[in-house]
Amino acid sequence: MPFSCAMRRPVIGAIGVVAALAGIAASSSGALAAGASATSCRTSGLVVWLDTEGNATAGTVFYTMHFTNLSGRTCSVRGYPGVSAVSLGGRQLGNSASRDTGSPVRTITLRNGTSASADLGIVDTGNFSTSMCQPVTAAGLKVFPPGQSAAKTIPFPFSACSRGGVSYLKIRAVT
Repeated sequence: MPFSCAMRRPVIGAIGVVAALAGIAASSSGALAAGASATSCRTSGLVVWLDTEGNATAGTVFYTMHFTNLSGRTCSVRGYPGVSAVSLGGRQLGNSASRDTGSPVRTITLRNGTSASADLGIVDTGNFSTSMCQPVTAAGLKVFPPGQSAAKTIPFPFSACSRGGVSYLKIRAVT
């Protein structure tokens, strides 16, 4: 059946909507090289959240952790977040996340309302012996934004190693 003009209008309209949304996403990503005037983003001005739709590969599920600036001013982040699994009572479970240094570290400027992100890998605890890992269910993640000494906790239950010595969390630098 040939494409009529009436059929083309909805397709062209849909393409315009997708292009507009892509433009909004690009302008609000906040992933710009930092200017000299941007101060470091403080934990109190950031909303830290996790996209729970993971991407699994070779026994590890990768999730995207977001740092959204709601401080009312422009600030910057640089480096690696500190991340650890925690129990319901807030006790750290096992080792903190190790750094995945495969990507370059950059300073990211965040205008108010924009976000930076970092990928977090969680290794399947079934990859380790039970005695080595001592698997338990974590209640969430304790996250220190790069360069900050105050943390935020993200509720997110997952299987974690309660014993130290096992590297089951991997974090990449913010982008």
